[in-house]
Amino acid sequence: MFGSPDRVMVQRGLAEFRAGRPVMFSCASANFLIALPVDGLNVARLAAFKALCAPHAPRLVITARRAAALDVETAGPVMLPLPSHTGPDAIYSLVADADAEPIDAETVEPAGLSAIAAIQLAKLAQRLPALLVAEAQAASSALIDPRPVLVAAEAVAKFRQDSLQSLEIAGEAKVPLQGGIDTRFVVFRDAVGGGSVAVVVGKPDFSRPVPVRLHSACLTGDVFGSSRCDCGDQLRLALTRLKDEGGGLILYLEQEGRGLGLANKIRAYALQDCGLDTVDANTTLGFDDDERDYGVAARMLQMLGCERVLLMTNNPAKLNGLMAAGIEVSGRKGLQAPVNAHNRRYLTAKAMRAGHKLDHVMGALADAGDGPGAVPAE
Repeated sequence: MFGSPDRVMVQRGLAEFRAGRPVMFSCASANFLIALPVDGLNVARLAAFKALCAPHAPRLVITARRAAALDVETAGPVMLPLPSHTGPDAIYSLVADADAEPIDAETVEPAGLSAIAAIQLAKLAQRLPALLVAEAQAASSALIDPRPVLVAAEAVAKFRQDSLQSLEIAGEAKVPLQGGIDTRFVVFRDAVGGGSVAVVVGKPDFSRPVPVRLHSACLTGDVFGSSRCDCGDQLRLALTRLKDEGGGLILYLEQEGRGLGLANKIRAYALQDCGLDTVDANTTLGFDDDERDYGVAARMLQMLGCERVLLMTNNPAKLNGLMAAGIEVSGRKGLQAPVNAHNRRYLTAKAMRAGHKLDHVMGALADAGDGPGAVPAE
């Protein structure tokens, strides 16, 4: 009734990572592994983790993306040794700074299944995908108070997909918006507590392809009107267009910063301020350029009775994600938000490197005399 033991332990592991506490991972083919996110590490926590791991010395696990930023090409996550005197600031630099010193490829080794599961769990917790790890004995963990949560590595990979089945409608009500837009907000909740919202504009006809906007939450753009992105402009354009067309849906998804989370998005902004574009900023932090999963959007549409959509997006990945999840996509309509001095570089990177259909951005570059390979300054 309350979920499988494996799933419950993954949920508890998520809570531990979010609180900055270590989690133990089990795997049939390897020893137990205890892991602590680097995100939030300080002198006291580092000392406590070293004591917890004794006599083993902690190692650092990073993703292939972060390894590439440190001049190491690898097919998957890797572990690297840490000198005993390495402090929290030096560890953070290794996992997040754009100008960190390259590492010796000879010192790294492939991460095992438990370490990979720890990275996946850190991403789900919206922590940086980098952890301190060490082998541990199950018996010795019983002496720790409180005892670390034990998570099966294989259960983490299944967790996100299984979470879709726990999605439920938590509440709904009419919400009139400025500009005379009549909407109904339908709030969804999963077993972990995540909340996405379907904004039903007008009275869409579900017997025909429904105009739909998949919109990832953007606190800076949607709420505060940030000029660094086009998110808020696209949201307002979509609302107006759906009103004019007689109805449709906006799925407001809990996927801030292309799935990185707000804190990591702001870290990526700081890297952009140092000269990186939006793609390189995300990968420098160890993430994929886009960490979003549109399975939750497909599940929301199915629960609303919407099986065919006309997608309002510039991003072909959204079409592919919905179709892979069983939603029929009848077509696409673009949303051309204004280009300004602050978002021009961001939009150019999305068009030229992420494949977004932003013809108006490319046209603006041509009118300004920038070549097709140019990346304009902010």
